[in-house]
Amino acid sequence: MSDLEKMITWIPPLLTGARVTILLTLTAVSAGLVGSLFLALGKMSKFRALNGICTGYIFFFRGTPLLMQLYFIYYALPMIAPALTINDRFTAAFIAFALNSAAYCAEIIRAAIQSIDKGQFEASRALGMNYAQTMRQVIIPQSIRRLIPPVGNEFIMVLKDASLVSIIALVDITKATRNIEGSTRSALVYIPAMFLYLVITAVFTFVFNRLEKKYSVYE
Repeated sequence: MSDLEKMITWIPPLLTGARVTILLTLTAVSAGLVGSLFLALGKMSKFRALNGICTGYIFFFRGTPLLMQLYFIYYALPMIAPALTINDRFTAAFIAFALNSAAYCAEIIRAAIQSIDKGQFEASRALGMNYAQTMRQVIIPQSIRRLIPPVGNEFIMVLKDASLVSIIALVDITKATRNIEGSTRSALVYIPAMFLYLVITAVFTFVFNRLEKKYSVYE
């Protein structure tokens, strides 16, 4: 069998791994964005307890390696509290990536909110709007446009970091590649695997670039 024919036979398992990589990235970043909004608002809150909790959360997840967090959730947590055992590898990876992404996105959202002119807060108060109404109706809608570039970068970073899930034997692109390399003893499998990563990254980079050009304030 020629090298080209071998590469063709590797495509199906690599594509299966790609689906896992893409699904994990999409779900983790989406969940992270939802959680990050509350973290960002909490860190900006004048309530010291809430501010401290959110600040501590962000500091912890930004200050420790994602790989260590993944190890802890899948391997260490069941030893500490057996009731919290997570047997499904994808679920464990999703939790770790979502918690981590929430911390990074919280800082992105906080910076976007604080970039809005303070005069808009004052104008909203003059119109009789409370803090919640001001954030929901005035500030956050404007902040969303400013989020596109940094969130796009975060998405691409998570997409590439998803290769870490191979350490808990979740079959993403990296794990599928290592499985093929182990069974065929052929290092050529890394060529289509890297090309697949490039294609996926290029597609999502293109999507975010289009969104940025259409909606971003940085034009």
